[in-house]
Amino acid sequence: MGVIEETDVEQVTLALLDAANDKDPVVQEQVRKSILTLGNQQPDKVLSMCQDYLLKHPKLVVVHRMVVLQTIEMVVKSRIDDISYPKIKSVIHLASDEMTKSKEVVPDWQQAASNILVAVGNKYINDIMEEILGKFQPGILPHFFVVQTLANLSDSNVYGMVPFLSAILGTMLPMLGMTKQDNMKWVFSSALCRFSESILEYLANLDKAPDPTVRKDTFSSEIYSAYDILFNSWIQSRESKLRMTVAEALGSMSHLMAHDKLEEQLPKLLPTILGLYKKNAEHYIISKSLCQVLEASVNMGSRVLETQMDGLLLALHQQICSPVDFSNPPTVKNHNEVLRCFSILANTYPDRLMVFVLQRLENSNERNRMGSLAVVRHLINSSTSTMETKKLLILTSIRQPLADHSNKVKKRVVQVISAMAHHGYLELEGGDLLVRFIIQHCALPDTYRVQRPPDPEEVTNEALRSMCDNTLHLFTTTVGRLTDVLWPMLLCYLTPNQYANATTPLCKSLILLANKKRTAQEPNFIIDFNAQGYSLPSQYILMIRLLVNASFPFRCRGHGAPSLSLLNSISPNIHPKAEPLWENEIPKLLDYLEESSEVSLDKKKWEDNLLKLLSKTLAAIDDSQWTGQLAVEATRYLPTYNNSLEEKSFLYRCVGVILQQCHNKELVKKQLQEILISTRHNDAIERTGVAMGIGLCASSHLDGTLEKLEEFGKSDAFRKASGIFGLLKDKNDVDVEKMKSTLILCYGYVALHAPEDKLLTRIDSDILQNISKNFNTKVLGIKVETKDMTMKLSLIHSVGLIAKAISNSVRKQGFLFSRKQELMGVMMDFIKAEPADVMRTPVRYLVMTTCANLINLDPPLSENENFDLLKICLTGVYGLPTLDTLDKAKDEEALDPQQREALYSDTFNALLELLKNVLARDLNPDGLQSVVKHIESWLSSGKEYERERAAKTMAELLHFYLDHLNVKNLVTFHNLGALVGRLAPRCTDPNPEVRRAAIDCVYSLMYIQLRYEGFSLDYKDDSVEALLNVREKLSNPDHSVLYQTCSELTKIISKRLPQQQLTTLLFMLFDGLVDSQSNCSRASSVILNTLLKNRGAGLQDLVPEMLEVLHSRLQVIGEEQVKVAIGQSILILATQHLQTVVNTLVAYPLPYDSWSCEMWMALGADSTLALQIMEMIIEKLSVMVPYVDKESMLRPGLTKVATSQPLAMTCALREMMLNGQSADAVAYLFPKLFSALLLRLGSSVGVQLPKDLNSNSIISERKTTNKNNVAYFDVCGVAVEALRILLGRAQLDAVVKPLDQEGAWDKMKDPQQHTLGVTLLSRAMAKHAGPRLPAIVESLCPSLCNIYECQRITVTAFFSELLNHHVVTELMILDMLMNNMMERITDTCGTVRMLAVRGLGNIAVGSPEKVNKYAKELLAAMSSGMEEKDDPRKLITLEAMSGMSKILLYLDQKNVQLLVVYIFMKIKPFLENENDEIRCASIMLLGNLSKFGSGEPIFKDQIHNVLVSLLLHLNDPNPQVVKACKYAMRVCAPVVGSEQISAMFQNHLLEEKGLHYGEFINDLTKYLIQDFPGMLNFYHITVIQFFKSNWSEIRAGAAMFIGFLLGNLPDEHFSHMNMGSVTKGLVMLLQDPDPLVRVKAAEAMGHFH
Repeated sequence: MGVIEETDVEQVTLALLDAANDKDPVVQEQVRKSILTLGNQQPDKVLSMCQDYLLKHPKLVVVHRMVVLQTIEMVVKSRIDDISYPKIKSVIHLASDEMTKSKEVVPDWQQAASNILVAVGNKYINDIMEEILGKFQPGILPHFFVVQTLANLSDSNVYGMVPFLSAILGTMLPMLGMTKQDNMKWVFSSALCRFSESILEYLANLDKAPDPTVRKDTFSSEIYSAYDILFNSWIQSRESKLRMTVAEALGSMSHLMAHDKLEEQLPKLLPTILGLYKKNAEHYIISKSLCQVLEASVNMGSRVLETQMDGLLLALHQQICSPVDFSNPPTVKNHNEVLRCFSILANTYPDRLMVFVLQRLENSNERNRMGSLAVVRHLINSSTSTMETKKLLILTSIRQPLADHSNKVKKRVVQVISAMAHHGYLELEGGDLLVRFIIQHCALPDTYRVQRPPDPEEVTNEALRSMCDNTLHLFTTTVGRLTDVLWPMLLCYLTPNQYANATTPLCKSLILLANKKRTAQEPNFIIDFNAQGYSLPSQYILMIRLLVNASFPFRCRGHGAPSLSLLNSISPNIHPKAEPLWENEIPKLLDYLEESSEVSLDKKKWEDNLLKLLSKTLAAIDDSQWTGQLAVEATRYLPTYNNSLEEKSFLYRCVGVILQQCHNKELVKKQLQEILISTRHNDAIERTGVAMGIGLCASSHLDGTLEKLEEFGKSDAFRKASGIFGLLKDKNDVDVEKMKSTLILCYGYVALHAPEDKLLTRIDSDILQNISKNFNTKVLGIKVETKDMTMKLSLIHSVGLIAKAISNSVRKQGFLFSRKQELMGVMMDFIKAEPADVMRTPVRYLVMTTCANLINLDPPLSENENFDLLKICLTGVYGLPTLDTLDKAKDEEALDPQQREALYSDTFNALLELLKNVLARDLNPDGLQSVVKHIESWLSSGKEYERERAAKTMAELLHFYLDHLNVKNLVTFHNLGALVGRLAPRCTDPNPEVRRAAIDCVYSLMYIQLRYEGFSLDYKDDSVEALLNVREKLSNPDHSVLYQTCSELTKIISKRLPQQQLTTLLFMLFDGLVDSQSNCSRASSVILNTLLKNRGAGLQDLVPEMLEVLHSRLQVIGEEQVKVAIGQSILILATQHLQTVVNTLVAYPLPYDSWSCEMWMALGADSTLALQIMEMIIEKLSVMVPYVDKESMLRPGLTKVATSQPLAMTCALREMMLNGQSADAVAYLFPKLFSALLLRLGSSVGVQLPKDLNSNSIISERKTTNKNNVAYFDVCGVAVEALRILLGRAQLDAVVKPLDQEGAWDKMKDPQQHTLGVTLLSRAMAKHAGPRLPAIVESLCPSLCNIYECQRITVTAFFSELLNHHVVTELMILDMLMNNMMERITDTCGTVRMLAVRGLGNIAVGSPEKVNKYAKELLAAMSSGMEEKDDPRKLITLEAMSGMSKILLYLDQKNVQLLVVYIFMKIKPFLENENDEIRCASIMLLGNLSKFGSGEPIFKDQIHNVLVSLLLHLNDPNPQVVKACKYAMRVCAPVVGSEQISAMFQNHLLEEKGLHYGEFINDLTKYLIQDFPGMLNFYHITVIQFFKSNWSEIRAGAAMFIGFLLGNLPDEHFSHMNMGSVTKGLVMLLQDPDPLVRVKAAEAMGHFH
């Protein structure tokens, strides 16, 4: 036999060819690969087979035929040099036949055949041509694919084909005239196109060509004849595909036509090509062809071309205007080809072309303009020299599109401008317009979004703006020649408002330019602001504009930082003296800005810093004339900001600062006049801005300012506004009330900023006098109340400012403010006039801020005035609804949530400041009382938010009192008791904010008391400090915590409270009882318990009734402490009447409601009592029937139904153990409780609740239990919970924790997983509660002979797992457990038997040293287990195998020696078992047997017997089986008898390491061949048997194994192989239903060589 026989290779190749059309693409791919592998090894052989296959199967479906032909092509391509010449000839012949067999065109099939010819033609062109030209005879139309093949050959083998082309063209030309069918016309045209391209390539590379004598005119006449037919006949076809191909061919052919012929044809050819645009959807090919024709014409210097220009330009322009879709490459290619056409024409007819394109720019159609602009840009970039003379013309023409409204057009304009900048256009006249265009579009606003269908070409404002930003930056950085165009011209755009949004990019560019010029010390860095040609803004306006920009640094795309940086960069241009100051100051401001965000910036501080910078700058410049000019220009600049009032307001303040520094009094007055006249008084922001500016001015010019204000108040402006025709006012006219508001505010700010030494003399005469005049109220005398809210707010604001100003001045000199009371009265009226249930205006906030300032001024308020003030303010604020209450106002009146939140916050802060100011004037217990009495009533309000407001205010006030307290002599803090009494009960308020505030109040009160007792300021009292811990605990709403803290609080209070205060405290606390607090009920419970103790013994008959009353009371009491007291009552009764109490409570309806549970729990509180009750219950549980079997209507068979008394007692045990006090009783009874509950659990699994759950309940009216509760009531769940609570109470958390993590409790309840749950319980007990086990085991043993099967299962499962742990040997209970397990081996219940076998196996893990002691019994038990007959799910077998595996590890050689082969034989059938676990166990056992077989030849044979099985199961679908195989093979490795294989097993088959199965099997087969050549026959026969395995993974693995075996097999070993069977088997697998198997079979077949 020697090698693989021919027949085998043939069989395999044949099978692969059959499978080549597999429906699965992966299989198909692998089949091809394998045929190709075989083909590469034996090309001639495989090519012959492919040929034969095609010949024998003439009716093969096309797809299949195609795959075979593709295979031939691939083999030819890769091995063309190794294929014999005769074979090449026959392949050519076959391909040619296949290609032309059908006269009809069958593209896929014939194309595949054609590809073979092209592949062969790369080497054997002459043979191919001989074959093909035989089918390309003059006068007969050839087959479609003959022509196609010639075309493809000319593409792939230019140098080989061109020499044949003359002849081919000669034969082809007459055929063209005979051709009638479109597809033939198409293929001829396509061929002519390829031929022309090949000829052009040949001519372009003559140096490499085989025949350098070939010339273009060699082909001219043939090409022209072909052209004649294509152009005059075919291009008119209705079929667009044909027209396009003809057009493409004409383009290529135009280069080969004689010049005179081309010249003669152009007038017809060009219009025809252009005409195709209308007829075809795809334009790229037409444009490409046109481009070639134009190139050919220009190259030969055509004269006719010029006559065609009109039509050409029109058509090309139409093309360039069509949309380009970047997701559709042909449209992009077409666009580029059309631009190439324009370039070709531009170099020959520049003037004509430019006139045409620029005229087109005038047409405003969007598409038209975009196209024209694209051409202009392309020409500027590509035809630089031609365009040089056209620059001015282009600059003039571009003006029209500048005005276009379309963003798409604008985008193209920006691209053109960018190109122009790089080619020197912008320096020319008119270039500045283009720069302006860019800047205008840097200033675009964001796009206004309208819901429209998306336009893929849409250009948003953002996109266009960003593009212009980048363009401006490029102008500045990369186009050096533009520097002097842009500097200083860009400054012009900084000040007009329409460019505001462009400020950031403008500043950045200007900074770059300035720094460049400054560094280079260019003279034109210093700007002549009056120079001709530019209308530059003055240095004054520049400085003002940039400063105002900086005041709102995050607006206009963050223009603050760039504006300041620019100021710094151009400082010498503003004023030389500003430079050093700004270089020092501006970077600091920029750093501050860098660290802030729009949200975090402190606006007031920032604006003050900018005003300081301005002030310092003016001081540094120190030039009165300069400052005056700045003031004039700044004032004149104010209207610029009419649409951005916040900036305008800042500018007013700048003007105020400038006027401060201005020494020219007349100029100052003039500017003030300007300002007051031009102010738009109707706007609040502007009014405030003006007032602040005028106030700042007054700090240097008080007299002049007051004079000006008074003069303005009397001026015509007012009379006009309040004239007799006031009714007929135009709505744009200023309302006189608003003008007065401005004046009133001005006076307030003048007072605030006036020099302190001058202020007080002016308050009454100049300031208040004028305010009251303007407010229309005769303040002394009858009040004429204004209705105007603006004036009201201005007045309040102004009075507040005046009060603040006076209090600042008063520090230095005494002053009695005579108008104080009267002003306070007006303020109070304002608050009263506000609606009580809503807050929409800042009146309250402003009034209280103003009053807080007024209070500090003398004379002080009388007691009544003080009382009214506080009452009005508190009522006006505390009574407001909460922030989240909806405002029912009309939309325009309501505030938005942010405004509302700010207003609330300001108002509450103002109230607190006011209260503190009142308190500060009278800081003693009486003063405190006078404030507190207003707040106290709110503390017990029914509304939570009112209590919260009051408590927080109290806390703040007491804290303030403590901080400012200065005890001169010892005073009695007489209201301490009253205050503590009010506040202490609030420490348990439902609102946590109130609780915390109350504790803070008590804390402050205690320290105030300590101060009054004479302790120093820094004294810390431990007991009072403890209140801070109490405060922390108060955030926990748990009642027990609250009352505990309350009692801690009480201890501290009682410790610190002076004797004489106690009574007051108590009286206050009595009041507190109605506060629904627990004090009353607590007192009742104490009395009740005392009575019961003394008199309870004789009340036996009343016990049930009393318990029922307690039960009903528990339901209505919320406080934890009172419930505890009731628990005490129950305990007292139980000590006197134990049996009655237990019987009564057991009979309560199930499931117990929470109050019954609380009563049982109370019984756990006394350890002795609990012990008695628990013993009673354990006794009952052991004798009562746990369930009864009933026939169910719904289910066949019997259903277990629980009996209610044991169930109730289990619930009772559960509740009692929940009480921590029961721990001692539990500890004493633990083994009995554990055993009782474990058995209870066993007999509760799968047990139903009885339908009449409470038929024996003693309380008739409570028999109907809550349906929902019953739904959650579960017989088994009760036992499981009780067991869990028992373990917790016995302090066995270490046992509970793993059980919780593993979900053991749910498993115990689940009939399917019950034994697993019990096993986990047993494991945890063995690990963490060993010492407790002997008593438990002893307690449980008797139940193993129990009649209840369920209890036997539970106990056996528990014992079985205990044997897994050595602790049972240490505790000397091993023998007892083993004996019990041996007895259970014969139990009637299969589950018990299985668990017993498991337990016996576990001894190997728990106490391996004892294995040999029980060797005989263990082996007997395991062997009989493996033969168990009554074991449908093979669970006992599985346990027996696992057990055997475990004990084998420890058994002595002598105990096992004789049994090894016997056990091996028993295992073998299980290796292929359907059940994953059994396969896994049998393989593990096999591994464990290996140590007893080492050195035994008979064992080695057994291993080799199963080796193949193990190797294949390494690919098993089950990961556990794979693990087991790895283990078995590692431990059997030494027995195999090959060092290399042994090493492979040890190194590659590691448990957690992944395995590359294919590589592993490949390497392994090499060693098998090397070390066991004699076994090869056995191996491959065994592997073939696995071809029929049930698992597709195993079948696939077997195919791989065979494949690698063949691949690695040296020739001399083939004699061992039965190739017939192998081939047959693989051929069968190639038809397997699973594609994975088919792939591997095909792969294996690739090794047949």
